[in-house]
Amino acid sequence: MAQSSAPILNHKNQLLFSFASQQSNSLFSSQSHYFLRLAKSPLSFASSLSSSPSLPQCPLTRVTTAPVEYAAPPPEFDFGREISRLKALRSRLSGCDSVEEKLRVVERNRRVREFFNSSRNGYARVLDLLNLSSEELFLVKCLVASGQEHVLSLGFDFVDEDFESARSSVKSALYALVGMIERLDVNGGGGDRFGKQIGLSLNDEDIGDLRKLLKNLGEVEQFYDCIGGIIGYQITVLELLAQTRSERQAKNKSKHKHELMECQFLEIHAPRGYDLSQNTDYASQAALWGIEGLPGLGEIYPLGGSADRLGLVDSETGECLPAAMLPFCGRTLLEGLIRDLQAREFLYFKIYGKQSITPVAIMTSSAKNNHERITSLCKRLGWFGRGQSSFRLFEQPLVPAVSAEDGQWLVSKPYALVCKPGGHGAIWKLAYDKGIFKWFYHHGRKGATVRQVSNVVAATDLTLLALAGIGLHHEKKLGFASCKRNSGATEGINVLVEKKNIDGKWAYGLSCIEYTEFDKFGIADGPLLSSSFQAEFPANTNILYVDLPSAELVGSSNNGNCLPGMVLNTKKQIKFVDYFGTPHSVSGGRLECTMQNVADNFFNTYSSRCYKGVEDKLDTYIVFNERRRVTSSAKKQRRHAESLHQTPDGALLDILRNAHDLLSQCDMKLPEIEGNEKYLVSGPPFLILLHPALGPLWEVMKQKFCGGSISEGSELQVEVAELLWRNVQLDGSLIIEAENVMGSTRIDANGESMLQYGNRCGRCRLENVKVLNEGIDWNCGNNVYWKHDVQRIEACKIVLHGNAEFEATDVTLQGNHIFEVPNGHKMKITSGNSGIIVQLDPIGEDTMENGSWHWNYKIKGTHVHLELVESKTNK
Repeated sequence: MAQSSAPILNHKNQLLFSFASQQSNSLFSSQSHYFLRLAKSPLSFASSLSSSPSLPQCPLTRVTTAPVEYAAPPPEFDFGREISRLKALRSRLSGCDSVEEKLRVVERNRRVREFFNSSRNGYARVLDLLNLSSEELFLVKCLVASGQEHVLSLGFDFVDEDFESARSSVKSALYALVGMIERLDVNGGGGDRFGKQIGLSLNDEDIGDLRKLLKNLGEVEQFYDCIGGIIGYQITVLELLAQTRSERQAKNKSKHKHELMECQFLEIHAPRGYDLSQNTDYASQAALWGIEGLPGLGEIYPLGGSADRLGLVDSETGECLPAAMLPFCGRTLLEGLIRDLQAREFLYFKIYGKQSITPVAIMTSSAKNNHERITSLCKRLGWFGRGQSSFRLFEQPLVPAVSAEDGQWLVSKPYALVCKPGGHGAIWKLAYDKGIFKWFYHHGRKGATVRQVSNVVAATDLTLLALAGIGLHHEKKLGFASCKRNSGATEGINVLVEKKNIDGKWAYGLSCIEYTEFDKFGIADGPLLSSSFQAEFPANTNILYVDLPSAELVGSSNNGNCLPGMVLNTKKQIKFVDYFGTPHSVSGGRLECTMQNVADNFFNTYSSRCYKGVEDKLDTYIVFNERRRVTSSAKKQRRHAESLHQTPDGALLDILRNAHDLLSQCDMKLPEIEGNEKYLVSGPPFLILLHPALGPLWEVMKQKFCGGSISEGSELQVEVAELLWRNVQLDGSLIIEAENVMGSTRIDANGESMLQYGNRCGRCRLENVKVLNEGIDWNCGNNVYWKHDVQRIEACKIVLHGNAEFEATDVTLQGNHIFEVPNGHKMKITSGNSGIIVQLDPIGEDTMENGSWHWNYKIKGTHVHLELVESKTNK
């Protein structure tokens, strides 16, 4: 017989009972029948948080009439009164010098006294038996003082519709049972016997949840210490919720945004910047600055997000996975970031002949075992041949999700907060707290590039290099990489802020407005029209250059500035499953801050108003490029027939469009890529995946590819950096894989495998070659193109081990072939009377290091020129 749970839950009080409806099959009754069951006990702390099996039995009175009384709805929540109450408490706490002093202050709070001294919940008796530290007691009492006592007393606020009709019919019976149990407790300890009877003591699961709760509270208290810890977190939540409510009623948006920015006057303008797609000579120069400055750059990856929209699940365990683990084009997204970085380092080596390993700082979180999974991936891949010492992983805290109605913290089961990462803006304070800036300085770095893992095209061509180059060369504090906005994408905008401060001075700087904040600035969030106001503003892509000392100054500030761009986005539903196994979708959010709004700390001030050309004088700057060379994200799962925007499918299409743009400039013929609608019907017209070390600058790649064609339905995968392609016609699948793409690996003094950039790598040379085979089975329904998981009928595959070389000249390679070349050998394919001739010879000792040929990179003016150098024995 089907049952549906209908819990009576109220997050302002205590859970008493839950009801399970049993559908009757009787022809004479359409009503549901309910039976009463006692639910899990409220919080009764263990005397110790150790794993000791002996725990004190702390029976409590479990029943009160308050939660079951469904009186008239309470008056609307008074945000102003609650904010004032909490601010007064925060002020008193800020004057304390020790945890014990803080504890005494919070214990005098009326809400805390009433909760812990209540005879109905028995917490005073429980606390007498506990052995919690002063820090732990302070955390628990701060929780109550902030108005979240429901977390300790099984608080929820979910009442199913089916239960509404049954309330009146069972109300009398509930009151009778409540009265009976309360009388048992009053008369001779019956409550204790009742408590023991239903097992009101902490079990292993309770202890685990309690440990986690205390850990969560401790992290919130510590991380948000700059705004008052737990109390400050709740104040900010309530202020933002109250602000949102007032905005709905406000008629004067202009006045509101002035108040928001604490200024007399404020305007936002579309920013001017460096257009890399138009001023190509300057773009090339800026990229060279970036290459030259590589030894002074670090890399920062904020990977702590939960990526709920991606819906990524481990196929074996069924566990949810973070975005960094998404298998995209044959490898995880994190591996793709490192490949892009190594490509820039390889370019630096080829130009300057020096090895430079960039230190990488990765912000993780515990959401979906993010930290453990990323650490495990790095270990499994040998830290990508870079050494563990070149990585620093630091974990951001999870923060409580709150109800949009009144800011109450959401809980999924007793003592278990619904928590989410607190936004990538946590990165600056956390980097300071965890010593990341000092670590970068130890590696000789003064600036860093920042990119998100879901953006798979950020390193295309010269975008990242030019962004960093301008920042380093002109000693800027912060730079944005931007592009034209895309209708349908959930993304913010970059703006030039102009404001007159209270002191009469004028401040200017580049900043970002998140799409969730558009209403505050009178910006419509909808389809873009070319003539509309919002169409003038470029997209915020979260690709940044940051001056490390400037960012450290912000992260170390002991106030709200170290948490830039704090927002409470309640436009998305918070989804979770309660301990009855019932899924819930609640209107709510959590306090987030945005890393790009660190720019708000870098405004320049002037005594008088500035007009044209102010951007040139600012400490912040912005560069533009074509959108698909700047941003294309795989951040949400595509549903059937939905838009491809921000999906893995859409990201793949942008990669293919970039490949088409590049190779078309190499005198190669390729089929056109039609609109996204065509992809939904028949998939991509071809698959072309090129290793970034072929460039990554397109002007470098264009000197390696020249002439030929790629037919519709073909596949080209090139996993080699040293490639010479001259007049190659491909109709089918051609896969070139090198074991050593950019150099060879060696074991260092610490026993770690380290990639040594150099010429001792695989090489492939194709001249006047036709590759003809059946290629991909495009009719196979199991093909997942964005994963590069496809079925092939035939393919031509070239596998290069070590420093192996493959060379094919004036030949047709038809049908299914696998050419596997061992380390230290060169395979040469030519045409013979009865087919192809395969010749395999060892590489001579004199050419073992540099190969029989190699590309020599030289800077001429503002460009990188390649020269084909052949060994004497190869001429």
